[in-house]
Amino acid sequence: MATARSIASLSLGFGLVSIPVRLYSATEGSATVHFNLLSKEGERVKQQYVSATDPQKVVPRAEMVKGYEFEKDRFVIFKPEELKALEEGASHLIDIVAFIPADAVDPIYYDKPYYLAPDKRGGKPYNLLKKAMLESGRCALAKWAWKSKQYVVQVRAKEEGLILQQLLYADEVRSLEDLDIEQLEPSASELKLALQLIDQISQESYEPAMFEDEEKKRILAAIDAKIAGEEIVAAEHPEDAAGGQVIDLAEMLKASLARNSTSGPQVRTAAPKRSASPPAVAPLRSVSSKAKRAPKVPEKAEAPAPSRARMKK
Repeated sequence: MATARSIASLSLGFGLVSIPVRLYSATEGSATVHFNLLSKEGERVKQQYVSATDPQKVVPRAEMVKGYEFEKDRFVIFKPEELKALEEGASHLIDIVAFIPADAVDPIYYDKPYYLAPDKRGGKPYNLLKKAMLESGRCALAKWAWKSKQYVVQVRAKEEGLILQQLLYADEVRSLEDLDIEQLEPSASELKLALQLIDQISQESYEPAMFEDEEKKRILAAIDAKIAGEEIVAAEHPEDAAGGQVIDLAEMLKASLARNSTSGPQVRTAAPKRSASPPAVAPLRSVSSKAKRAPKVPEKAEAPAPSRARMKK
């Protein structure tokens, strides 16, 4: 993994103590499978911006500016340096306003997470705050202005350091009550079976390395097959059709318990590293004699290399 780069230099306000910190992104998106937009002849296409009043007028990016609409079709134009000044004019202080129990925030309010690390001369107060929060069992609520918006954030402590978690505002989270979910009481026998099933496949902790993006692997394997000239056929999922059927819930729970008993633990271990050869394509069916092969690329167009290396990440 590449060396972490800080996003910003900030201050964490703890009473009258100001702790210099550096902000780091805590997550990185995995490369998605990207499909390019092409013409029917296999040529790349590109996007252009046109004037709303004159659709025949193409506006190059170099000639675009940003503006704010203060009245219908009336804009005030901002220069790049003015936009930069607006962003840099925000306070660099993460201002702690309260300490609450560490598990008091419902995870549904969690937004983007960041790491905080001590900056120069910030090591001692940083570690003091971290240890105090760990021993008190509390996290901090703070206000933080970032990129033209003020956030409520949670600062929580781990032995390794501090995590800053952006939180959503109340009006950004929908209520489950809006869905008017019907509340049905299960029978005692059904509840007992459900508790047995939960106990049978329970774990004591979450291990992120146990999971991988199986859907991405499936699509990449299908792309390998397509490059080899096979036809892509949608997989059948008979389990999806059972959703609307009337079933005996207790019998299904018993069958689930029996299946797990005979097949052993369902907990998966971390998947081995991907081998050089592409994995088997589970959802692909054998190409029938009537199936069409991938069309040949016209001579005038450049034929793609038989590899995914050219795909954008």
